[in-house]
Amino acid sequence: MSQDHLQQAGKALFRALSRHSDLILSAYLAGSVDETQSDPDTLDKLVRLGILWRPEADAELRLRRVVRALLEEGLQDVRNRQIDANLGSALTTLKTLTEHYKEARYRRAAVEADAYLADLREHVYGLTEGLRRHVRVLWERIHHEFGYVASIDAKIRENELAQTQVSELLNQLELIRFDQLGELAGQDRDLRRLLIVSLQRTFTEVAKELSLVQAKLIELIGRFREFQGRTRLLRGFLLHLEQHPDYRPRDLTRQSEVPQLFNQSSAIIAPAAINPHDSLLENELVQLVAALKTTPRDSLRDEQDRQGTPFQLQENETLSLQEDAIRQAVDAYFCQVIDQGERLSALEYLEQNTLDCNREVWLYRVIGGYEGLPDDERQFFELEHLTRDDPVFANQVIEDVALWLA
Repeated sequence: MSQDHLQQAGKALFRALSRHSDLILSAYLAGSVDETQSDPDTLDKLVRLGILWRPEADAELRLRRVVRALLEEGLQDVRNRQIDANLGSALTTLKTLTEHYKEARYRRAAVEADAYLADLREHVYGLTEGLRRHVRVLWERIHHEFGYVASIDAKIRENELAQTQVSELLNQLELIRFDQLGELAGQDRDLRRLLIVSLQRTFTEVAKELSLVQAKLIELIGRFREFQGRTRLLRGFLLHLEQHPDYRPRDLTRQSEVPQLFNQSSAIIAPAAINPHDSLLENELVQLVAALKTTPRDSLRDEQDRQGTPFQLQENETLSLQEDAIRQAVDAYFCQVIDQGERLSALEYLEQNTLDCNREVWLYRVIGGYEGLPDDERQFFELEHLTRDDPVFANQVIEDVALWLA
């Protein structure tokens, strides 16, 4: 058919769509045409134009699938559940048109090559638009939370259908091999723009959107199943009331123990225990410690104390520093470890030498002596803390330390 005949046929089709729009929309909404309320000649004309068709001899007239798809897309009908996830045949057609185009270019048939390139461009754009339309249809159904069905069970079935369609689309997207398409396009700029740039951009967008759609569907089906469980519980309770009309719930306030189903409130008074590891109590603990360390000062001081002691310049007094006996004992303890070359406990050394020193102070001085050694000397020793768990405060308490040569 020539272009003139195509143009005339297209004008006739659009005139019929415009003239009989009420009939077509009624058929779209009702699903079929009421032949008793329509003119037979008009119906025959719409059938010849391919707008209506009769599936069987005794069936009612219905809209063609392409006309219904046009109305669903134009009206953005959320009831549209038709998703064609078959990309295999589309990719096969795409490769065939590419080979036709390359062959025409090889034979230097410019007009034929341009025609094949136009068909290929239309095919690629149709494929990308179809993928975006599928994602748009899924999002519309999700935003309306499958509002075109009434019951929760129907919503769950629609959700499962949408999840199946998403999985099919993801599986079909794996059929697009850009390495093969790159070899097929070769060095041709137009082919690479169509087969690589356009398809890959659409592939990335659609794959990202489908992952978001899948996550949203999983969230929705969880919510639907929660509603379904509550509905079943309510229906069971109503059925119980129908079977036992004299049923009266018990007064839970008069029972000594409330069932766990109704006892959902937390305790009013928290357990009286201090957790030093709780960061939320840090401010209160700091204030308590600061209050303990605060020493009250007498506001009624003598005037002489307030004025202070007068300063007098005197000669420097000679300070005589006495050697710390505990420090000498610590040095002797380290020397004995070096002489014996064996592991030695700090408390055992304290008892053997009968030192006049508190056990806790002695342990602190030994640890301080070890930590105060230079790094090149500390590497020759190993110090171990012998600890135990405090049953009240859950802290680590150092009972003894052991020192030996590394």
